[in-house]
Amino acid sequence: MDKGKLYVVATPIGNLGDITLRALAVLKSVDFIACEDTRISKKLLDHYGIATKMISYHQHSGAGKIGFLIDILKEGKKIALITDAGTPGISDPGNKLIAEVVEKLGDRYEIISIPGASAVAAALSVSGLPTDKFLFLGFLPHKKGRETIFKRILESNETIVFYESTHRIEKTLERLIKLMPERKMVICRELTKKFETIYRGTAREILDALKKSSEKGEFVVIIRGR
Repeated sequence: MDKGKLYVVATPIGNLGDITLRALAVLKSVDFIACEDTRISKKLLDHYGIATKMISYHQHSGAGKIGFLIDILKEGKKIALITDAGTPGISDPGNKLIAEVVEKLGDRYEIISIPGASAVAAALSVSGLPTDKFLFLGFLPHKKGRETIFKRILESNETIVFYESTHRIEKTLERLIKLMPERKMVICRELTKKFETIYRGTAREILDALKKSSEKGEFVVIIRGR
């Protein structure tokens, strides 16, 4: 029996052209594609004429779904794990599946990275801030532990990177204005998409610019270390 393989496949963060030839080949050749949201993934697959069967796997998927996917691997089949946008496992529920495969199957099965788009890497690459060392915090907590994280950001000597949503970006900037009014930062909105915008300056300058825009989106926040 062939050895089962789990391919961790990066997909575009916005622009559908940002996918590698290797990723397309893998998505066409595997037995199943595990998707965060099949409706979103279908748009990408349809765009490239890929008809591979999709299986839903997301943050609310329980142990049963993980067990189901592991059983598929035990049968010697190949699964491609993708997220809605970017690299699976980076601030993404795919990490749980990957960890379970490592724990339960070990070296008997292969986990193969198919690298590509990542919002963190894309934002850092155009930030102009120090990138030799950086601390990635994912999405900030909504309530519990939020002030502890802000203190960590304030005291960090390294560049800080985190994600923020449309609904919380202004509140986050207001907090940053109070904590570090002079600190330079870069905020990237809707990277690779039609309304991509990069804001540079202090928290106050960026907040003022954001309030003049009616466009929404997901944000990558990059803050220079002290």
